[in-house]
Amino acid sequence: MTEFQIKTPVKEKAGVIFPNFTKSEIRLSPQARLEEACGLALAIDLNVVYREIINLKEIKPASFLGGGVIDRLSPLIKEKEISLLIIDAGLSPIQQRNLEKKLNVKVIDRTALILEIFGERAQTKEGSLQVELAHLSYQRSRLVRSWTHLERQRGGAGFLGGPGETQIELDRRIIDDKITKIKKELEKVKKTRSLQRKSRQKIPYPVIAFVGYTNAGKSSLFNMLTQANVFTKDLLFATLDPTMRRVKLPSGREVILSDTVGFISDLPHELIMSFRATLEEVLEADIIVHIRDIANPDTQEQKKDVLDVLAHLGLKEIKQQNNYIELLNKADLLDLQTKQRINNHLLSRDNKLLTSAVTGEGKEAFLEMLDKKLATGFLEKKITVSAARGDILAWLHNNARILSKEPIEDKIILSLQISESKWNQLENKLL
Repeated sequence: MTEFQIKTPVKEKAGVIFPNFTKSEIRLSPQARLEEACGLALAIDLNVVYREIINLKEIKPASFLGGGVIDRLSPLIKEKEISLLIIDAGLSPIQQRNLEKKLNVKVIDRTALILEIFGERAQTKEGSLQVELAHLSYQRSRLVRSWTHLERQRGGAGFLGGPGETQIELDRRIIDDKITKIKKELEKVKKTRSLQRKSRQKIPYPVIAFVGYTNAGKSSLFNMLTQANVFTKDLLFATLDPTMRRVKLPSGREVILSDTVGFISDLPHELIMSFRATLEEVLEADIIVHIRDIANPDTQEQKKDVLDVLAHLGLKEIKQQNNYIELLNKADLLDLQTKQRINNHLLSRDNKLLTSAVTGEGKEAFLEMLDKKLATGFLEKKITVSAARGDILAWLHNNARILSKEPIEDKIILSLQISESKWNQLENKLL
């Protein structure tokens, strides 16, 4: 009997370069950025056989890297059989094309790499549309007069006189048409999300949005708190599509937890804009929970990168607001002395907490913190309503939290928790 063996597909060999500029404003250390870029490559199952930090004084306009560096890399790429070279920076279309010609290998930059990951990870129709939009926006910027087929002209016809339309103009118009179509489809998704939010507001479940640097443990914490089964793995951008689950707090109040896409340093502009529909969940959230990997040596720099993206979305002063919480996750990776020092520092803080998605540390304290935050700005009131006023009772169930009900004859005494604005509305109704 013949035995058939299933061959494991051979992974594409890749090289990763982080160009370190002497006057760079990159927050992460060069080594951390190189490791992050290699992590991105591993996230799409590439076999990284070569990695290097290359110190550069300046960018060469034509090829990004200098001639000496290219001459040194060329035999190395051939020797290691590298078929894809990743430059962890932004390349212009001409720089990319010239590097490919001189090194005889496919070259991509940081934006293209992240777009590739997003393309693999998006599961829902909305996620796929957002990734396609980002891809098209990126491709549009690659259309330059560098390739011969883009210099051809098409003759004018009908009312379109003149010398005709060059191929680059045609390609750009095709991409623009696709972008317009996808934006219309995403607008429908946005309207659906808006309707979903309105229906949630009628049943007043506060929304708690998780944000954080990619691989900070957002999805793991989300799973621990909600008993959900969101995909988690030690990969950058393991999950892309937002997930929402209902959770009951110690007080009995029910809230909705929302897990969103992870952020990263130098997140491409195309992606921020494309995922704006998804990230609107963050803008509309009652409380924003920033999950940080406290065991990562670059945790402070990662925090700044996340706050930068939030600021880009319109949440500039979020740190100073009452609806912002920081969870210092991965406490299980810290030694006892470091944990003690952090806990001592957090004693005076009412919006920071040490947690671990692995051990469950901080879970109860976090849920209590949510309860406390949500109670801030709410009034505790006791009112008596006629049992015949079904309209008022229905309104209260939709706009306030009923703590207790006590029927007495033809009346009902209610203890409630209600926002000040809703209380004013109720008083007008009772006049």
